[in-house]
Amino acid sequence: MKKTTIRTILIILFLLVTLYYLSPLFMQKPFEFWTDSKLKLGLDLRGGMQINLYVDLTNIKEKDQEEAVKTALEVIRNRVDQFGVAEPSIQRVGKNKIVIQLPGLKDFGRAKELIGKTALLEFKLLADQTETQRIIDQLDLFLAQNINKYPYLSDLKSESAKNDPLFKTKKDSLAATKGTEDSKESTKYFTTIINSGIDPNSISQDYLEDFNKLLADTSFTNVIPSGYQLLLGKDNKEKDNANVSFYVVYNRAEVTGKYLSEATTKIGAQGDFKNANKPYISFKFNREGSKIFERLTGSNVQRRLAIVLDNVVYVAPTIQDRIRGGEGQITGAFTLEECQDLVIVLKAGNLPAPVEIGEERTIGPSLGSDSIKKGIKAGLLGALMIVLFMLIYYKLSGLIANLALALNVAFIFAVLTMFGGTLTLPGIAGIILTIGMAVDANVLIFERIREELKNGKTVRNAVDAGFNRAIITIVDSNITTLITAAVLYNFGTGPIRGFALTLSIGILSSMFTSIVVVRAIFEGTITNKNRTKLSI
Repeated sequence: MKKTTIRTILIILFLLVTLYYLSPLFMQKPFEFWTDSKLKLGLDLRGGMQINLYVDLTNIKEKDQEEAVKTALEVIRNRVDQFGVAEPSIQRVGKNKIVIQLPGLKDFGRAKELIGKTALLEFKLLADQTETQRIIDQLDLFLAQNINKYPYLSDLKSESAKNDPLFKTKKDSLAATKGTEDSKESTKYFTTIINSGIDPNSISQDYLEDFNKLLADTSFTNVIPSGYQLLLGKDNKEKDNANVSFYVVYNRAEVTGKYLSEATTKIGAQGDFKNANKPYISFKFNREGSKIFERLTGSNVQRRLAIVLDNVVYVAPTIQDRIRGGEGQITGAFTLEECQDLVIVLKAGNLPAPVEIGEERTIGPSLGSDSIKKGIKAGLLGALMIVLFMLIYYKLSGLIANLALALNVAFIFAVLTMFGGTLTLPGIAGIILTIGMAVDANVLIFERIREELKNGKTVRNAVDAGFNRAIITIVDSNITTLITAAVLYNFGTGPIRGFALTLSIGILSSMFTSIVVVRAIFEGTITNKNRTKLSI
């Protein structure tokens, strides 16, 4: 009696769990406390994006390479989680490869930029006006003396920009500097570039390519005095032909993003003249960072401090007073999405080494839809053939087995929903295989019962003996398959793990339905009636 009660409770719990987590597939949330979790579809069913990343370990010591890849994996996982992609798959493959699957993703460009972004936040003091001019003069002199090595600077203008109304003025200005001095050293190429914008120390869009070429040239950068760095401001992409600010900063970062404890996106208040209704980043340092920041601002009042993200100056305010509390803002020509993405990478941390995108693949929803249709068609066809076989060969007992089979499949979907699992095309294959294995267990039981009936036992005794004799064989065969599935899940990646997961759930569920549920139905509808015949 006690054994029957425990079995009844287990079956009721089994049915309740199945109903609770399966219901969102078929109806709206009936009560406030009811779950609204829904089954998630993998990349092959829903469509989306797959990115293969490679962590560049060139400059990482061999003993630190393993930790660098693990850290990169964790940072990328945090970024993707905060990005809001439903059920991403992020797996390490080999020594330095990371495979990322993003089901249902639509903004591919934004995802690529977010995942691979270094997000190195630094606070650097600007060089004063005297130091800045001295460096500019040195660079002017170097270019004038070595202009033959830089033919693209001969007129400092690309052919495509000659329609610029300011071009004539700029060329005349350059020609004037050439004509006023006999020596070619007097030609101020670099000064012309960094003052090509409308504002002082700003570069027009037409000169940006020339400036970046110079920064990529080691002969040119070696002229920059040690301890200094040339940086550009953030390019305002919302405005056509917007100027980009030019800065000379100290190379040493006074404070870095490692001291950040908090970063959030905010919108400027109406009363804020500069930032009204514009998104900006509000940040806060931890205790150690707050002390460093307070000392930095206190000893550099009236100097400019550049807030630099990935070697781009976002804002360079003048320090008005000692800043206590370690709080600040990063403002600039942000869009709301840019602001949110920067907050994500700042909160998720910096990548320990650069990452390179080796391959990217996009799977459209049409391909996913086609996969779903084929998977469902194969599953339904296989299930239909099994159902018909059981009905024809085992009659009423076959009907009981089919009911247990339907409950088994429903439970698999319910458990996947409960644990936030993802259904993939290989996962559907795992479910189909589970259907076959579940029926196999019932076949073993039914054949044992038939043997007992042929030996002259009563229906009740034959059913008891059939279950008791078959249970050991069922458990043995399913446990070995379960071990195999566990190994596949542990060492496999992507589709293999999806197959192993559904197979594991199906094996456990099929053993329960075959051994417990089917036996309970037999005892409740057949053996308790003292039948003399059994439809099997």
